[in-house]
Amino acid sequence: MSRADGSAREERFRSLHRETYADLLRFVERRVPVTEAEDIVSTVFLTAWRRFDELPDDARPWLFAVARKTMANQTRGWLRRQALDVRLVSLEARDLSDDTVGAATRIDLESAWRELRPADREVLALVAFDGLTAEQAATVLGCRRSTFAMRLGRARQRLRAALEPAESVAPSSFRPHDFKEQQAWTQA
Repeated sequence: MSRADGSAREERFRSLHRETYADLLRFVERRVPVTEAEDIVSTVFLTAWRRFDELPDDARPWLFAVARKTMANQTRGWLRRQALDVRLVSLEARDLSDDTVGAATRIDLESAWRELRPADREVLALVAFDGLTAEQAATVLGCRRSTFAMRLGRARQRLRAALEPAESVAPSSFRPHDFKEQQAWTQA
């Protein structure tokens, strides 16, 4: 390899690092303890440097996939399940005139988020938090775009369902003794 080739290679790698480091770090920090995140990102870039000639033109999803595999290799069993649990990004209380409404919204969203399966949270996070396209996210998960789109649609439906208030029970389904028990309990 000539000096010019080496210099161009190094500059491409530096450019890739500058463009993706912050996003990749956020991606990892939402999945593992913050104290481990930089080590994982370093491992990802070391892998990228070692496999530089194999990098695709759009290397961002490739890096996310390497990060995901690195996290999986470092966390097994209980730790692995915890690594897939995405902490919610702080919601800014924009355009909310009442802070209590904003707090209630955040609590409802966090509660609904926690009800989702880890696989649903992962699919939603790749798009909503990490800003990946469906094609890029499919690459990260190692599936086809159509498969990812189906998973994303289902995850969105489950999140919507978890956010909906509990359906009230229709009056016709009450039995008379249920009504008496409810009255006694509310008057106590």
